[in-house]
Amino acid sequence: MASSVSPVQNLARVLLGAALAFAGTGHLTFARQDFQAQVPDSLPLNQDFVVLASGVVEIGMGAALIALPRQRVTVGWILAAFFVAVFPGNISQYLTHADAFGLDTDRKRLIRLFFQPVLVAWALWSTGAWVARNNRD
Repeated sequence: MASSVSPVQNLARVLLGAALAFAGTGHLTFARQDFQAQVPDSLPLNQDFVVLASGVVEIGMGAALIALPRQRVTVGWILAAFFVAVFPGNISQYLTHADAFGLDTDRKRLIRLFFQPVLVAWALWSTGAWVARNNRD
């Protein structure tokens, strides 16, 4: 059984869910081209398809974080894995010097790389996933 989480963790979970739903909507609409700048050229898929598919996943994950609190631990682990899976896109944006989202210098793109582990930690902490894993005994 999942461990309980604090009201602050619940608020953080809902905020992360809302942020994901917003970002996912951006994938499908207003930020579509910016997100394409993050798709590595080495990925053997159409960049627009990758952006649209990841947008749908982000909207779904955001909705799950908000609407499925009983499954929050599972959602937390899946979301953490998703954040790890998309990290190569952030690295690609840095290595290819692609401007997007106001990241118009290598320094800004490099600094952004350090925020991906924060998202992983946020997903695991706000859902109680890490504590639940440690208490599985």
